[in-house]
Amino acid sequence: MASRRAEPAPSARRRATTFADLLRSDIVLLTTALALSLVGALLVRSATQAQAGSTTSVKHLVNLVVGLVMAGLLVRLDRHTLRALAPLAYGLSVAALVLVLTPVGSTINGSRSWIELPGGFSVQPSELAKVALCVALPMILAGAAERRRAPTPSDVLRAGALVGLPVLLVLAQPDLGSALVLVAMSLGVLVASGARWPWLVGIAAAGAAAVTAAFATPLLSPYQRDRLTAFLDPAADPLGIGYQTQQVRAAISGGGFLGSGLGTGEVTQSGRIPFQETDFIFSVAGEELGFLGAAGLVVLYGLLLARIWRAATRADDFGRLVCVGVASWFGVQVVENIGMNLGLLPVTGLPLPFLSYGGSSMFACWLALALVVSVSPGRR
Repeated sequence: MASRRAEPAPSARRRATTFADLLRSDIVLLTTALALSLVGALLVRSATQAQAGSTTSVKHLVNLVVGLVMAGLLVRLDRHTLRALAPLAYGLSVAALVLVLTPVGSTINGSRSWIELPGGFSVQPSELAKVALCVALPMILAGAAERRRAPTPSDVLRAGALVGLPVLLVLAQPDLGSALVLVAMSLGVLVASGARWPWLVGIAAAGAAAVTAAFATPLLSPYQRDRLTAFLDPAADPLGIGYQTQQVRAAISGGGFLGSGLGTGEVTQSGRIPFQETDFIFSVAGEELGFLGAAGLVVLYGLLLARIWRAATRADDFGRLVCVGVASWFGVQVVENIGMNLGLLPVTGLPLPFLSYGGSSMFACWLALALVVSVSPGRR
């Protein structure tokens, strides 16, 4: 008798399925995100090589690998399991946002937004809260869509409460930029769910009121307040944030059409822009890759959003709302980050997805892409 070929162990089959799911998903989506992450490593190295050599860019690549592993694990869950686990994900994210406000949290630049971990690592719960809301909101709103009805007032009120709690906790840190992203993401999901316009106006007004209150009260630190006022009058703080934003614009405008070349930007290599590897990574692209390279990054982001939108049009109602949440999140952060680099929007400290240095942001972005893959058609 012919010998029977040995079957692979179940654990090996599971591991193969995990990463095969990622590779067999939207290969254009995956390749685009990988390209942005790898270009980010080059830009991070250029921004930090004078002070840290290749250390920071290596950490960026390590964050990328960890993000891919996390995405590979999450993509094993189908849309039904994601829907069932949404309350748990939301509860854990809220617990982390509460924890960061205790003595466990760490304050950087006037914002208590990080939890320090052993080994010199840290996590930013507000980034993971974006992932949790991408499944928690559709969990509430998908039922009405499946019945081909607009969300009821009860559905909208529950959704508003679901969003309001993390937004208030994020504002308490205070982290105005992340709070704005959470509100914008929620409005995107509510619009896609078919919510009536008076409810949308009401929630938008409540979000605007919360942001205005944060700016009008002592909630924001002097550093954060200066970042916002410098947008209105760059000369108001010529030695601080006003000088910093002027240097960012000088770097971008000095790049010309083709740029000066990686590692050779005058402003970038001088170290005159603090946090250039995070908040102002786009200025490195503008100076060293020029208009052509910076425009290429914008095209990649456009392609990324287009592929997520394509997944939304092909998914069921729950999956469609998940994809809209991810697309709204990425879209708002890209516009805000590039806008603040160009001086068109105030500085809020939001990272550029996949490109900026930061573990929490990288992990959250790849987890969000795993959500898009998990709810795509063909997944059981």
